[in-house]
Amino acid sequence: MTHLLPWLIGGPASYLLGSVPFGFLIAAACGKDIRKLGSGNIGATNVFRSVSKPLGILTFALDFMKGFCGVRLIPALAAFCSGASPSDTGMGLAVFCGAMTVIGHNWTCFLGFKGGKGIATSAGLLLGLSPDGVGIAFVAWLVLFLTTRYVSAASIGAAVTLAVVVWWPLNLRTHGLWFPVVLTCLACLAIWKHRANIARLRAGTESRFSFGKSH
Repeated sequence: MTHLLPWLIGGPASYLLGSVPFGFLIAAACGKDIRKLGSGNIGATNVFRSVSKPLGILTFALDFMKGFCGVRLIPALAAFCSGASPSDTGMGLAVFCGAMTVIGHNWTCFLGFKGGKGIATSAGLLLGLSPDGVGIAFVAWLVLFLTTRYVSAASIGAAVTLAVVVWWPLNLRTHGLWFPVVLTCLACLAIWKHRANIARLRAGTESRFSFGKSH
């Protein structure tokens, strides 16, 4: 039972952390319901476009930190509260807590289990587990964004890149099988959450990112 306690504590705590809808709260502080603006998504891109650029950047930073804390802070606190040692939990608990944080962001209990797409939160998770991986995924995102100016296409491309690079043999030796399997699932989840964007990209109706003034 002692070995299970960190998981029983870390899982719900990570989900609740991920469920904090920063984009919704930031827009609400400005008197706006982000769910009724732009794409209706509570993520940073919609806040950037529909509320303001600085607040969109703040939303991204906060969502990013949810993922980072989900793999760095929550597992350590869960182990401490349960009296477990790091050797009792290993990398598995960190990956599990990070995944629960992304799930909380995507299906927040505070907004009827509807949330964001998990890109910023997944990036924070990846930085906490594998900084080299987030660097490669960011390069893929940047190249696609600059060449297409579609945030959705860049995010999908970064997710595909992530699903490939996590299977690099060094990651397998360092982190074990938990790491690539869970992160590949999260990458597939991110792509699935972009299914409406994919449909618009195919139809040629997806909005390109503009650096002009927000409305």
